[in-house]
Amino acid sequence: MAAPCAEDPSLERHFKGHRDAVTCVDFSINTKQLASGSMDSCLMVWHMKPQSRAYRFTGHKDAVTCVNFSPSGHLLASGSRDKTVRIWVPNVKGESTVFRAHTATVRSVHFCSDGQSFVTASDDKTVKVWATHRQKFLFSLSQHINWVRCAKFSPDGRLIVSASDDKTVKLWDKSSRECVHSYCEHGGFVTYVDFHPSGTCIAAAGMDNTVKVWDVRTHRLLQHYQLHSAAVNGLSFHPSGNYLITASSDSTLKILDLMEGRLLYTLHGHQGPATTVAFSRTGEYFASGGSDEQVMVWKSNFDIVDHGEVMKVPRTPATLASSMGNLPEVDFPVPPGRGRSVESVQSQPQEPVSVPQTLTSTLEHIVGQLDVLTQTVSILEQRLTLTEDKLKQCLENQQLIMQRATP
Repeated sequence: MAAPCAEDPSLERHFKGHRDAVTCVDFSINTKQLASGSMDSCLMVWHMKPQSRAYRFTGHKDAVTCVNFSPSGHLLASGSRDKTVRIWVPNVKGESTVFRAHTATVRSVHFCSDGQSFVTASDDKTVKVWATHRQKFLFSLSQHINWVRCAKFSPDGRLIVSASDDKTVKLWDKSSRECVHSYCEHGGFVTYVDFHPSGTCIAAAGMDNTVKVWDVRTHRLLQHYQLHSAAVNGLSFHPSGNYLITASSDSTLKILDLMEGRLLYTLHGHQGPATTVAFSRTGEYFASGGSDEQVMVWKSNFDIVDHGEVMKVPRTPATLASSMGNLPEVDFPVPPGRGRSVESVQSQPQEPVSVPQTLTSTLEHIVGQLDVLTQTVSILEQRLTLTEDKLKQCLENQQLIMQRATP
């Protein structure tokens, strides 16, 4: 029997600054920053500290479709309809390095847990893996036959999962670059997919209004939820692995209790489709974005575990795997009036509670500084190349003038 919930989720604050629909959100590891991308071609980095000014990063030539902080929090990746990926240093300068290999819109970007590589998904029907520090394209995974909407690494970095408009979810082995399994149960385009924190399960959202959960070891469909009345655009696992949140074009967010296989909450906040949702790394907060141009930050409240203690002593994969072994199989159609509905948008936003940086360590700091130095060197190299090109052009022009001046 699950412990009773402490409180309902509450809207902490909302950020306004985008000039078109918000497409993606992601928290930094210490929850001090929240990144969002938009159809307005801009990337925003919001500060959770009150009265702090946001950073607006410009560089993409078209809509920003995806964002993801590196595990250290010192880098920020974005993908765009301009077919490029950019890696930013999320500070006031907003400098970035451009990665080019896709031939169509980049829909998804996700760092591996070690930060050494990242994976992208694109409308060119491929999934691509890149080296972060060497700044090079490594290889493609190319068995999808339609646009690939999303690709994610497993927590241990050994597997990649991808979701496509070909109505399939594919599981890949990173080392062999082979497709391990194709999940074909969705009745429409698959919009989003992610790994459970244990790495033993995946959840996928679809245009058929459903969310499905599979075991990646047995490939069995464990849970099927049909709770939304329109397409499900995004989802996010709570770091405990016990809860899943979804965002839908029906304008709602829904929180599911995976251990009991039931709907906990329906949240009404966005005016129009809710396009994206993501838990913070501690699970204490979650953020959502919508076609109403707003980014909303909510306090979870429903999980009464001490988030700081959870992050200080993370559960081992074995513990999570055993808990997922008890995950009930459930086929959950939408029930009338089931679950609590919270009209949180009408509540007065409060200032957020600051989250201690519990995971910061000397090693992470060194890795983070390496990230920043690598990006800085790359930017300097790009500027040096431009300067050399300009000098060559000046010399060529000078020689041409001298030749013309010679009788």
